[in-house]
Amino acid sequence: MSISLIFRIAAVGILITILSQILKHSGREEHAFLISLAGLILVMTWILPYILELFTMVQSLFDI
Repeated sequence: MSISLIFRIAAVGILITILSQILKHSGREEHAFLISLAGLILVMTWILPYILELFTMVQSLFDI
């Protein structure tokens, strides 16, 4: 895992937080929720290959 992935996740988190707060204060809570959900899905698609690699490594370690 590279450090650039951590910085990208942090940048998305900051951006989503700012957008969510702006939308909540303007009375659009539904849009704020959808923006947060989209950010979560984006980050999960970035992290999913690393989680799969971790499970594969654990499986090969215990020879299951």
